Amino acid sequence: MPLSHDTLYPSRRSPVLARNVVAASHPLAAQAGLRMLLKGGNAADAALATAIALVVLEPTGNGLGSDAFAIIFDGEELHGLNASGRSPKGFSPERFAGQKAMPKRGWDSVTVPGAISAWRDISRGFGALPFATLFEPAVDYAEAGYNVSPIIAEVWRRNAEDLKDQPGFAEAWMTGGNAPKAGELFVNKPLARSLRLIAETEGEAFYRGELAERIAGFAKTHGAAMTVDDLAAHQNDWCGTISQAFGDAELHEIPPNGQGIAALMALGILRLLGIEELDPDSADALHLELEAMKLAFADVGRFVADPRYMTTSPKALLDPSYLATRSRLLDRKKAQVFGAGAPKTGGTVCLATADASGKMVSYIQSNFSGFGSGVVVPGTCISLQNRASGFSLEPGHPNEVGPDKRPFHTIIPGFVTRGGKPHMAFGLMGGPMQAQGHVQMFLRTQIWGQDPQTSADAPRWRFNYGLEVAIEPGYSADTMTSLRDRGHAISDEASDVNFGFGGAQLVARHPEGGYIAGSDPRKDGLAIGF
Repeated sequence: MPLSHDTLYPSRRSPVLARNVVAASHPLAAQAGLRMLLKGGNAADAALATAIALVVLEPTGNGLGSDAFAIIFDGEELHGLNASGRSPKGFSPERFAGQKAMPKRGWDSVTVPGAISAWRDISRGFGALPFATLFEPAVDYAEAGYNVSPIIAEVWRRNAEDLKDQPGFAEAWMTGGNAPKAGELFVNKPLARSLRLIAETEGEAFYRGELAERIAGFAKTHGAAMTVDDLAAHQNDWCGTISQAFGDAELHEIPPNGQGIAALMALGILRLLGIEELDPDSADALHLELEAMKLAFADVGRFVADPRYMTTSPKALLDPSYLATRSRLLDRKKAQVFGAGAPKTGGTVCLATADASGKMVSYIQSNFSGFGSGVVVPGTCISLQNRASGFSLEPGHPNEVGPDKRPFHTIIPGFVTRGGKPHMAFGLMGGPMQAQGHVQMFLRTQIWGQDPQTSADAPRWRFNYGLEVAIEPGYSADTMTSLRDRGHAISDEASDVNFGFGGAQLVARHPEGGYIAGSDPRKDGLAIGF
């Protein structure tokens, strides 16, 4: 498909075309990845150095206590990695009895972090450089300091007031009692030391050594469930991908416990409705996308969990006949609220890299809500995620909280193949926006022919709940009027445009060779290459 480079939407960026590329949400992190490529490393090395640097540079979205997922094309085949952690063995339903919802902050929102194990396993399986080399830029940024970028400074400020009383938070992230301002130099020597320990031991210090003991000791001090045995028991899963075809393109996602299957279900519904014939910014197209996404989320909320506990298989949810049945519920002229169907039973950072040899990586790691649980282990700057808040307290639900169990996850890397060949590594951070963003990025790049930067620049929509949707400024007045006439309750989030609609990073093969990359203008990020 020929790519369109027409300037359709306001943007301060142009697509980047190069043989080796990195796209990430922070310029210094993208350059960390580029440094690995210049050292003779490959796309996997670049992805890891970028991810490690983001722990330092964008602590509002990720940290040493994050989880991670990746889709990697190694030059021959796709590999899917699930590096999300499981709950402590002390997480019984009885522990949360009497609560109306899972805790959003504090120790009872923490599961075992998986990001460090992702770094180790990706490096061992696909990297070309020594593991410790990947840490050099991050350690330098932590030890010598870096100037905090504008958008991250604002997110930092928003979260600091809420989290200042969480164990260890103020000591780690509020120098002098305040969040750093944009441009302020931020030095983090405890984080530099932790990074060195992880680099020297290939992650062993985090799961079985000094850092594990400090995490578990701090947990015990606060009556939390996490133990050294929980940390030592962690293991990743090379899980492959699940996919959905639309024309000659296929969208690939990590299978549950993540929400990626929602994007595949929505796409499977949309391909039955002739959306490719519509204008991408028309009310007709947006209405179909929103309604298909609602149908998918209704099922995902009911059926998706740790795969060991699911009573409905991904295959059943993606069955073409089932999706056809769901598509017939959609009214082209009326917004609706959908319940789950009945299939046959059975804060975040993202980045993308590619190299001249053909390797491509889509990678995402996250603390979930801004700064995650808010808990930071003293002297280490290990900021722990709050992924346990993704569990349900509904008795008998497949995602009900329990011991040694992965919760429902929002973070998802994306990958596109065309004609069975690798085409685009991409992601879009932003909680429940992610699956919705994957659908929008796929349609714009693969069906409507927009280049990665144009698709990132375009305005976005987001389904919230019921009939409520959020839509960015940029659509025509006629489009907005038509959507309201169909019953969509549109909220105005213009003042919060940088935070509610995610941040995309995309790297696609160019028809003339090399790659074309885009980085979301809603973030501080950068696409860069050579």
